[in-house]
Amino acid sequence: MLKHLYIKNFTLIDQLDIDFRNGFSVISGETGAGKSIILGAIGLLLGNRADSKQIKQGEKKCVIEATFSLPKGAFDTFFTDNNIDFDADETILRREVGSNGKSRAFINDTPVALNLMREVGDQLVDIHSQHQNLLLQKEDFQLNVIDILAANDKEMATYKSTFKAYKDAEKRLEQIKKQLKENAENEEFMRFQHEELSGANLQEGQQEELEAESKTLSHAEDIKHRYTMPTMH
Repeated sequence: MLKHLYIKNFTLIDQLDIDFRNGFSVISGETGAGKSIILGAIGLLLGNRADSKQIKQGEKKCVIEATFSLPKGAFDTFFTDNNIDFDADETILRREVGSNGKSRAFINDTPVALNLMREVGDQLVDIHSQHQNLLLQKEDFQLNVIDILAANDKEMATYKSTFKAYKDAEKRLEQIKKQLKENAENEEFMRFQHEELSGANLQEGQQEELEAESKTLSHAEDIKHRYTMPTMH
């Protein structure tokens, strides 16, 4: 539920604070009273494109902030997976737009990518315009409604646990396949080395002889140069 809305320096709005209580709230007014401006500000919290023209003339930035109370357990996974501090009774979404056109998004004072704000905002706010009910068209929302009506929390928890175990097993299988492939490649290389060493027909003590010969050959150029230097008279 939306508990509080704060707007500052957005188009024609200097500063606006609105508290919402339990129940049905209505913002009414004549055409041009500013209702669409408020919706435009809320749209920024839903991830809509930011524009420096939205900032009130003469100001450096605009700020839109909304405070929500969330259903218990509905967003725990989202906040845990994205490492965001979480309080179901008071979750704050904030969007700031600077005069340079750049914007920043925050959830509970944690900077987040815009797609994360859009993800959580879509589940908190549903804007209905004429002939358009956007959230109702989304498959995830439809499935969520069915789950709520079916009251199948226990089955859902079992499914999630089983699905996670399946994905973990699938990941482990891929790791094993990768390891087997690497082992096969290593085996092939070791067989090649074995064949090369077998073909060389090395004898006991030959290593020392070869090392001595290599050392001699490494100094061959110095020795040759020393004995071919012209004698000075």
